Amino acid sequence: MRRLPTTLRILVLVALALVTSALASTSAASAQAVVGADAPATSGTDVVNGGPGFVAVVEAGGLLDPVLMDFLRQEITDAETEGATALVLQMDSSGVVVDDTALAALLTQMLRSSVPIAVWVGPSGSSLTSGAAQLVGAADQVGMAPGTRLGDAGTPVVDGLDMARLAPITDRTIGTQEAADLGITTADAPTIGDFVVNLPGVETRETTAANGETRREPVTQVRFGQLSLFSQLMHTVASPAVAYLLLTVGLALIVFELFTAGVGVAGVVGAGSFILAGYGLGVLPIRGWAVALICLSMVAFAVDVQTGVPRFWTGAGVVMFVIGSFTLYDGVSLSWITLAVAIIGVLLAFIAGMPSMVRTRFSTPTIGREWMIGELGRAVTSVDPDGVVQIRDALWRASTNRATPIEELESIRVVAIDGLVLEVEPEEGGAKDYRDRSGRTD
Repeated sequence: MRRLPTTLRILVLVALALVTSALASTSAASAQAVVGADAPATSGTDVVNGGPGFVAVVEAGGLLDPVLMDFLRQEITDAETEGATALVLQMDSSGVVVDDTALAALLTQMLRSSVPIAVWVGPSGSSLTSGAAQLVGAADQVGMAPGTRLGDAGTPVVDGLDMARLAPITDRTIGTQEAADLGITTADAPTIGDFVVNLPGVETRETTAANGETRREPVTQVRFGQLSLFSQLMHTVASPAVAYLLLTVGLALIVFELFTAGVGVAGVVGAGSFILAGYGLGVLPIRGWAVALICLSMVAFAVDVQTGVPRFWTGAGVVMFVIGSFTLYDGVSLSWITLAVAIIGVLLAFIAGMPSMVRTRFSTPTIGREWMIGELGRAVTSVDPDGVVQIRDALWRASTNRATPIEELESIRVVAIDGLVLEVEPEEGGAKDYRDRSGRTD
């Protein structure tokens, strides 16, 4: 019982270290983008209190879920309250997982904002598609990094959007050059720094780089904003791939813990993963019956793990897990890499790993076990014809003659040993084996 608090402390420290490392990498990447445009690099501490005349740059990546929507709306409010010159939304999103009402509220706030709001799709490889693309219709300025995509915006959820921008991308996606040709983007913006220096109201100055190239850098202070540590964790958990993997890992570890003694690392990690997966699935558009299939597949796997040999229920579990995985989300697809990792991992765990673990747990060295023949014990589970028995406080896999099934807690006698399996019979009333020609009787 003293092991649990230590385990929890270790898990919390590891989780905080991983999330902090990810956020630090994100902040470094944003700062590097500005340096690439020869803009003065400022740390988060230097710019948090950027007073009047500053430009707020907010990074928003991933699906627009409740966490990210609340964050963007709060940033708009803060920009107005603190007197920002402009607010830049650095976007990389493939869709929206909130209802149209929530999306309409964000778009309306952007349209009514007293601070000019710009949208930059970047860095290279990013996209702004599905309902998230409607943000360009509410923006004052739009920019795209080379190698980015924009489109499939769908039907606008609010009136007043710039239809000159949205009409060409209602049901298709376009690249950087086509967006410029259609007049959707207003300036060449390979980096966030290049985009900021071209915004109206941003003061700049010319500098000469080491290679002799003259470039502009902002004199107006630039402030970067991002999700808090806890919000970033919740936003990550609500991504489709992470929520699916957390559900799979959580259920598998809980099943694993059922076949081990005590509450250890597997049980704590499994329970934590399952809770986080519950939050993520509660935000994402899922099919309830697909979640039920995945849960039932774990029950099916557990049936055969108990016997130590993959049989019918393992096959049923594989079928249910694969179907549930491919149909889990409604309108959101998982990458084949994510599906392959989960399915292959589950197959290895429940076909090879856990049955071997159970066999090892229920077995002891094979030398010197002749003393067990004739020993009395009790059935831990029903033995009909296979089950588990207890001999001198040790658990063993056992089998019995089909004519004399043994009920749970019934007294038994060991009559033979076959490898790691004991052959047992009821203490009283055991059936005679037709193969036994010795004439032995009880």
